[in-house]
Amino acid sequence: MFGIYLKRELGRRKKAALVIALGLALGIALVITVNSVSAGMTQAQDKVLKSLYGLGTDMTVTKARTAPTSGSSGGPNFKFDAKSSSSSTQSSDRVQTQGGQALKSSLVTKVAGQTGVESAVGALSLNVTKVDGSFTQGKAKSTTGSSSNSGGQGQPGGSSSSGGAPQVQGGGANFNVNSYSVAGVDVAHQGLGPLSTMKVTSGKTFTSAQTSAKVAVVSKSYAKEKKYKVGSTFKISSTKFTVIGIATPDSSESDTDVFVPLKVAQTLGDAKNQVTTIYVKATDSKQISAVKKEITANISGTTVTTSADLASTVSGSLSTASSLATSVGKWLSIAVLAAAFLVAALLTSSAVSRRVREFGTLKALGWPSRNVTRQVVGESMVNGLIGGALGIALGVGAAYAVTAISPKLTAQLGSTGGGGGAGGGPGGGGPGQQASQNTLEIALSAPVSLTTIALAVGLAVTGGLIAGAMGGWRASRMRPADALRSVA
Repeated sequence: MFGIYLKRELGRRKKAALVIALGLALGIALVITVNSVSAGMTQAQDKVLKSLYGLGTDMTVTKARTAPTSGSSGGPNFKFDAKSSSSSTQSSDRVQTQGGQALKSSLVTKVAGQTGVESAVGALSLNVTKVDGSFTQGKAKSTTGSSSNSGGQGQPGGSSSSGGAPQVQGGGANFNVNSYSVAGVDVAHQGLGPLSTMKVTSGKTFTSAQTSAKVAVVSKSYAKEKKYKVGSTFKISSTKFTVIGIATPDSSESDTDVFVPLKVAQTLGDAKNQVTTIYVKATDSKQISAVKKEITANISGTTVTTSADLASTVSGSLSTASSLATSVGKWLSIAVLAAAFLVAALLTSSAVSRRVREFGTLKALGWPSRNVTRQVVGESMVNGLIGGALGIALGVGAAYAVTAISPKLTAQLGSTGGGGGAGGGPGGGGPGQQASQNTLEIALSAPVSLTTIALAVGLAVTGGLIAGAMGGWRASRMRPADALRSVA
């Protein structure tokens, strides 16, 4: 009886049911879209952070570089030998650590022993500036001049001759400057550290036995620029390296051009038993703040930078869009949803008012008030579920449209103030932390999760219950006499 009557009444009031369902659908669709875009923002931010730290890295430990002493210069300098030949080719490499001040390698073990730390790996970040070119020696030429006078030789005004000042003609210098970054990788623990942001797409990565091998993995962009391929060789400060692999960043762009074994990098940078960055993985991601305090308290003079610290420094259109989706978008969706619930409740209540004769007659025939209320609530629930289905379809369609368009967002990582080294990155920089100076481009997606769908269904049911409750309360107060008056 209930089902038959419900079907008949909904069929008779198609327009009213459709208006209520569409109102709920728009509110639910907006909620789905905003939640999906917000999830996409979170994924985009995670991509930025993973491109800097690597998957599994929870924090880094660095030390700010000390200010240079008076009269000293921290900039690169090059010395070339003067040669007598008219043309001489010269080449020189300047290798220096970049980022924060170098730390002792023994600190890696100390950090790994702190409470809440699962593993810790050290890395050394170097900057190589290569200058090569040639000097061309100029040639000195002198000019002569003479003047004559009617006076005799030796008399004032007499003739004399003298050689002109010599002038150097030709010569000069033509030098090319190439600067690139090198990261020293602990080959025994490549899952944590600068190479964890990369995927070797050609060749192979390091083996644990290659701690002192003169081999390198280069980024795809740098290999393309230098026309390197697996098996190519190049030199850093007269040390010859063989390319064994070409790596592509998992997300965004790589800020490290060349990866070499840590021990070899320490030799190149004259930094024996030193690292510039310690990558840390916590045993529990929920205890990162506690681990940060533990390391800061027990290892003085260091700066501990977490993913949360980096996230707070992300700026650009990604940050702006994220703020809009989080604040304006969510409040707007709540307002629209509340309005949809209110409209549905008012329309349902209005529909009940127009059915005075119907409900009064049913009561006169013996229907108790609870049956009348159940009938109204049932109709409202069906309207809510229809609205939920339409809203899910519209919301999922909007989310897929955003993903298909994939609008580009920019993200720039600012300094957290922990460092003062080259690169200006958080905690003084380190492998993969130069992105603080670069603008990264991220494609926005809007993934729809099962949680979001469940939320939409819950909202549809809630909307139906609210509308049904108001309409049912109104219907339960009707009396059979109301029906008779409406007939008269």
